[in-house]
Amino acid sequence: MFSIGNVAISNRVLAAPMAGVTDKAYRIIMKSFGCGMVYTEMISDLGLVYGQERTHHMVDLSGEELPIAVQIFGSEADAMVKAARLVEQKGATIIDINMGCPTPKIVKNGEGSALMRDLPRSRNIIRQVVQAVQVPVTVKMRKGWDDHNESCVELAGIAEQEGASAVAVHGRTREQFYSGQADWGAIARVKKAVTIPVIGNGDIWSADDAVRMIEQTGCDAVMIGRAAMGNPFIFRETVARLEKGEQVPPATTGERVQTAIGHLDLACRFKGEPVAVREMRKHFSWYMKGVRGAARLREEVNQAQTRQELIAIISAINPRL
Repeated sequence: MFSIGNVAISNRVLAAPMAGVTDKAYRIIMKSFGCGMVYTEMISDLGLVYGQERTHHMVDLSGEELPIAVQIFGSEADAMVKAARLVEQKGATIIDINMGCPTPKIVKNGEGSALMRDLPRSRNIIRQVVQAVQVPVTVKMRKGWDDHNESCVELAGIAEQEGASAVAVHGRTREQFYSGQADWGAIARVKKAVTIPVIGNGDIWSADDAVRMIEQTGCDAVMIGRAAMGNPFIFRETVARLEKGEQVPPATTGERVQTAIGHLDLACRFKGEPVAVREMRKHFSWYMKGVRGAARLREEVNQAQTRQELIAIISAINPRL
């Protein structure tokens, strides 16, 4: 157990916010496998402020097990404050400010990791959001813009000074996107520089990686991103390893199939079958990773139009392993 502000979290294994992945259905799945805290997809401050239906739908936390962190992004303090107040009203346990997204369309608006090049603006956003809400505020960042501009230590210090309750650090620069190796040394440098909790992110592909990250960086918790795509079982494995020193066996084929179907059914409930089937194609492809003939199966999945078609494809995996 560890805490972020006044929020107690049952274990040190968190799920990273991922656009197009960590929606309501998958948050419920990840929690069911022991994830200590889940994050929403990153949510536009202006989408919230202007009342866009799709954006507000992304902040539907009803019926979910807490704690849940809602991640918002933007570049203007006034809009971020309004958005923060809105998500607080909708039940966010924690509000996370995105200062790490590398996507060009986000960066060109001065949002996401672009804020790591404008620390005075970042300071003002953090300060005003912290002052505007009662729940803890956290900041997710990268190592820096590029290898010549490592600003994570300075930005983490600013976050602490302005009242943020924790920071999450992805050990890659914006220039790297998701290539190369994450620099866990950057996470360690942030940990030495601040007293608030530091969450380490980047290149955790297994429970053993999570243990090594904590040993090497001293971080207070780990955040798992891409390794959780189609693999919510990594949370069960990592929690057992980190918190109990136990090794649990990997998910069986049958469990993978049943989890994928359960995930699909949740998506259908929350979004309706046509949207759910379209969005679940990528998830089914991830669930089938490592299966013999996966390339052909992915082609079948990408042609599927109905819930029943998807279920038929993934249910046929057993004899193909």
